[in-house]
Amino acid sequence: MVEIHAKGLIVDDGPLSRPVPVALRCDPSDSEDDGSATVRLVFPEGTTWTFPRAVLERGLRAPARHGDIGVWPCGRVQTVVELHTSGDVAMVQFDSSALLRFLRRTYAVTASHVTR
Repeated sequence: MVEIHAKGLIVDDGPLSRPVPVALRCDPSDSEDDGSATVRLVFPEGTTWTFPRAVLERGLRAPARHGDIGVWPCGRVQTVVELHTSGDVAMVQFDSSALLRFLRRTYAVTASHVTR
C-alpha cells in the first residue's frame, strides 16, 4: 500500500483558508469494478473519500469528475479537490507536486504488484 501525508487547504467563504493534514492512500489490491486502482483521501476526523486513481490523474491537467468528487488544476502548481455531500460542498487545495509524487508511487507499487 502507498500512503503519503499532504497538507491541504480548506477553501471556503471565509477570509483565510484552514490547513488540514490529509492522508492519501492507494492499495493495489483495492480497486474499482473495472479493475482501476482506488485512491482514498483520509481526513483527521476519520472522514474518507474514495474514487478512481484515474480521476486524480486527469484532474491534474483538466477538470475531472466522478460522482460527488471533482478534481481540477488551479494555476500552475495547485490542484483543487471538490467534495459534495448532501447539501454541502467542501474544497481542498493541494500542491500538485504532492499529488504527482503520490501518483508515481502508486504506479510503481501497482506495477510491482502485477509482476508478482
